[in-house]
Amino acid sequence: MNQTDDQATVRSSGSSQADNNPPPEIAVVGSANLDLVVEVPRVPLVGETVLGKDLARIPGGKGANQAVAAARLGRSVAMIGRVGDDEGGRMLRTALQADGVDTSHLTTTPDTPNGVALIAVGADGDNSIVVSPGANGRLSVADVEAAADVLGAAAVTLVQLESPIDAVLAAAESAGGVVVLNPAPAPSSPLPAKLLEAVDVIVPNQTELALLTGHGGTVDVAVAADLATQLPTPTVVVTLGALGALAVVEGTANHIAAPVVDPVDSTAAGDSFCGALADALVRKEPIVDAVRWAVRVGAATTLRAGAQPSLPSPAEVTSLLGEDRDED
Repeated sequence: MNQTDDQATVRSSGSSQADNNPPPEIAVVGSANLDLVVEVPRVPLVGETVLGKDLARIPGGKGANQAVAAARLGRSVAMIGRVGDDEGGRMLRTALQADGVDTSHLTTTPDTPNGVALIAVGADGDNSIVVSPGANGRLSVADVEAAADVLGAAAVTLVQLESPIDAVLAAAESAGGVVVLNPAPAPSSPLPAKLLEAVDVIVPNQTELALLTGHGGTVDVAVAADLATQLPTPTVVVTLGALGALAVVEGTANHIAAPVVDPVDSTAAGDSFCGALADALVRKEPIVDAVRWAVRVGAATTLRAGAQPSLPSPAEVTSLLGEDRDED
C-alpha cells in the first residue's frame, strides 16, 4: 500500500512457484465480454434510431482487454475471471490464449451466457456502450481464493468494476504486489473503504472521478487535480482523453499531455492505458514516466478499430505515433 517517492512499491510475497512454472508478472481479475460493434454516423440520442454498418463480433471486456494489452507489451499475464458456456466464451478463451495470457483461472460457467457489450462507434471515434455481464457476474470470492498463488506472486494486480465488488475486494486484499484499480464502469454507489485502503493506484476518468468524490460540476484538468487529492489512495491517475492524464502522488499533480491524433475508435483506449501502466510498474518506472508511456499506448490504440484488435505492441506504438518525446 505505501509509496516511496513517486513510484508504487511492490509488496513482498511469501508465495513461491516452481522454477519451470514462473509466476506471471501481472494478474488481471476482471471481465471478458464479446463486443458486438456497429459503426454509426453518430451515437444515437435517447429514443433515436440510427442506421449503422455491418455488425462486428470482437473479443473485449475490460479485464480481458487489459490482460491482452499488457501481454502485447511483453509482460507475462494471468487472467482470473469467468466466461460463458457458449460460443462467445470459447471465442474469448481462445483469443486470450493466442496472446499468451494464462487462462488457468478463467472458469467456464455452466448454463450461463458469456458477457456481451453492445457498442455503437460514432464517426468521431467516440462510443456508447451497454454491457450485459453474463458469466462475469458469477465471479466469486472462491474463484479469487483459488488463484491466491497467482495473486500473491504477481508484481502488479489489475482490477476493475465489471465484476462483483466482493470478488474485486478479495483480489485486492490477496495481491502481493502493486494493486491498480480502474473504477469502471463508473460506480453508482460509494466504493467500500476497505477496497480503497487495499489499492495503491486508482485510475478513474473524469466522470468516474466526479462520482467517486461526489462532484456535481464539470471536471477540467485543474478540478481533476483538486478532486484527486480527496481520494485516500496514495497515487491517483486521472485519464483525460485527448488531454492526456494527471498523475497525482501524495497531493502533487503532474499533467502529462497526449500526442495529437485523429482517432478512429476510442474503444479500449482506457484499457490499453491500464495495461501499459501495469507494464511500466512491473519495470519499476517512476509513476510520471509510467503514465507518460500509458498515455502514448492509449493514444496509439485509438488509431485502429475494435477493442483487442487495436491493442498495440511497443513497435506499433512507435510506428503509429513516431519516436517518443516529451509532450508537456
